[in-house]
Amino acid sequence: MKKIVISALLGAMSVGVAQAAQENTGCGLGTMIFDGQSGVGPQILAVTTNGTSGNQTFGITSGTLGCTQDGVVKSSEKLSMFTGENMDSLARDMSVGEGESLETMANLMGISEEHKGAFFTATKENFGRIFTADATAEDVLSNVDAVMAQDAVLSQYTAA
Repeated sequence: MKKIVISALLGAMSVGVAQAAQENTGCGLGTMIFDGQSGVGPQILAVTTNGTSGNQTFGITSGTLGCTQDGVVKSSEKLSMFTGENMDSLARDMSVGEGESLETMANLMGISEEHKGAFFTATKENFGRIFTADATAEDVLSNVDAVMAQDAVLSQYTAA
């Protein structure tokens, strides 16, 4: 029995427990059972329970177990990678408030079609604040997030 538990824990760790945020566990029965507990141990157990019992699909479909049916799949890693690889084209697009790389950034951030115009305008109007001297990709993303946090419509898309 100990070998099974250890194997499950190690498997869960390799799936992505390296992230520190409590949101790592997603939704599901494990998340409900270990709700409010912090640390690596409870996260591993919650992820393992969610993954091995196959209840996340049910939870998302039914809107139960802490899952919602209107969630948006986002990847901050993809956004960071994209930003780092496209700094020049993003700067150009933000400076004019339109363009393919800015459109892609909006998609990676999960911004809906109806709010993209506001996003494009905000990045154009705040270009100097977003692309500061010697800005890194991380700086740009942080600055975009700060600009969006101050906008009534765009604040719903911020990391905070």
